[in-house]
Amino acid sequence: MTPREQLVVDLLKSIETGDAGPAAAIHPETYIQHNLAVGDGLAGFGAVLAALPPGSARVNTVRVFEDGDFVFAHTDYNFFGPKIGFDIFRFAGDKIVEHWDNLQETAPPNPSGHSMIDGPSQATDLGKTAQNKALVGGFIDDILIKGRMEKLSGYFDGDNYVQHNPNIADGLSGLGAALEAMAAAGVQMTYSRTHRILGKGDFVLAVSEGSFAGTPSAFYDLFRVKDGKIAEHWDTIEAIPPATEWKNANGKF
Repeated sequence: MTPREQLVVDLLKSIETGDAGPAAAIHPETYIQHNLAVGDGLAGFGAVLAALPPGSARVNTVRVFEDGDFVFAHTDYNFFGPKIGFDIFRFAGDKIVEHWDNLQETAPPNPSGHSMIDGPSQATDLGKTAQNKALVGGFIDDILIKGRMEKLSGYFDGDNYVQHNPNIADGLSGLGAALEAMAAAGVQMTYSRTHRILGKGDFVLAVSEGSFAGTPSAFYDLFRVKDGKIAEHWDTIEAIPPATEWKNANGKF
């Protein structure tokens, strides 16, 4: 684990422990907050901690990866209820200066028995980071934004695809069945723009916006790539509240 990755793990764990020490990694003057339910700056972070009933929080960071000045983490939370979250922190030197996240209520295992958080956690193929990020960027653009479904099979190794979305079974067959069921129910999921793609080795995180069932939403999709094909997927989907409800003016992205 790199020093920055360790700082992020320690900071997130401090939500559970109440240890004030890890918060020293946050720049006290320039910290920018993109969680729209949290006030800006170090004061906003402190206010959230103060609102938690003592001893109520649980934090288990399962994956953490550094990409340039960014560190992204995948965490099993229980604060104000169980949630799965992705957090992205931007560093300047050894200080955290910006934070984004995406949270979804924890759901039971999906039809294939996978949870929202289980599976491999250590990055491999570190020399393939750039090409894996390019592959995921192409998939998001071709399939999820532009709907070029004729290219879908080219991104996968047949039906060998492990899925952690709580509503979808493994394989392209499971994905197709879920999309058909959503269409039959009149539920549309639309990706309109990808804001950031981060990666380390075989793990790549894509941050996108769009709408789900007519509600503006943020999509965080984590992919594991194997031999140039998408092999595994985790995600969270979070509704974006109206601007009148935001506690900071920085926007979700």
